[in-house]
Amino acid sequence: MGSKWKIYAAVAALLLLGTVLVVRWAPWQSKGPGPGFVSGNGRIEATEIAVATKLAGRVQDILVAEGDFVKAGQPVALMQIDGLQAQREEAVARLQQAQLAISSAQVQVAQRESDYQAALAVVAQRESDLDTARRRLPRSEQLAREGFFSSQLLDDDRAKVRSQQAAVVAAKAQAKAAQAGIGASRTQVTSAEANVRALEATLARIDVELADSELKAPRDGRVQFRVVQPGEVVGAGARVLQLVDLTDVYMTFFLPETVAGRVALGSDVRIVLDAAPGFVIPATVSFVASTAQFTPKTVETASERQKLMFRVRAQIDKALLLRHQEQVKTGLPGVAWLRVDPAVEWPANLAVKADQ
Repeated sequence: MGSKWKIYAAVAALLLLGTVLVVRWAPWQSKGPGPGFVSGNGRIEATEIAVATKLAGRVQDILVAEGDFVKAGQPVALMQIDGLQAQREEAVARLQQAQLAISSAQVQVAQRESDYQAALAVVAQRESDLDTARRRLPRSEQLAREGFFSSQLLDDDRAKVRSQQAAVVAAKAQAKAAQAGIGASRTQVTSAEANVRALEATLARIDVELADSELKAPRDGRVQFRVVQPGEVVGAGARVLQLVDLTDVYMTFFLPETVAGRVALGSDVRIVLDAAPGFVIPATVSFVASTAQFTPKTVETASERQKLMFRVRAQIDKALLLRHQEQVKTGLPGVAWLRVDPAVEWPANLAVKADQ
């Protein structure tokens, strides 16, 4: 019996020791700084930018490699432009023709105006002849009544008046036709000018497309990966390169609703990465979701409400990122510690080093 009790006592001691070890060193045991702080797991993320082509075509060359740093406006890829260059040359030739058409139409207007002035002169001449014939006719009629003028000559003068009246009507008709020709010629000038403007717009559009065939980095960043290779044919809007902006880096993590309600924008955060546990990265809260991310559909009990989680984003300072740009990596896991009580000081293990 004594030996059995010794065995039972030894087993109980081992169980007690095991319980203590589990409680103190279990992976879920919190190693945080204590009250006033909360934490969440996340990964380092950064803003990604897709460099895409506006037009379909063949990729002529890619000027950067994966991992290269690029500056905003730096050419990173070239599209084949043989077809666009041919279209531009055609547009230039058509524009020259249209400009010549304007000159020709303006010459036509000047000619029609000259014809109109000549027609007006003819009208004036015919009206003068008609006036002379009308003044002569009464005298001829008086002389004929007095017997000093033959009936034949009187008939000739009357016929001359009628002839001059017809000549005036014909001259006025010609003047109207010449005036209408001026309007038609001016319409041709307007049409030719509109054609020139349309071709200039076409040329400007082609120039824009030629400029867009040289793909440029929209902002400073690092080439994450090349989507296509030189020689491949891509559609409009297809991605050619993927950039990552290493000056816009953050960690997204989740907090329960009991804590998220007390988190304010600008709150201090300390990020500790698994890859560099001795390096504390300072950050600030730049975003807190206004709605829960894991809300149960129909459960409203108090215990289930504790499962509501809100997304929080901790933004890393841009100046710090620029100083360590070569070491910035995305996708690294870590822990974000958030101070919810501003009166509590950061512990020494979460203090930011002055030389960072």
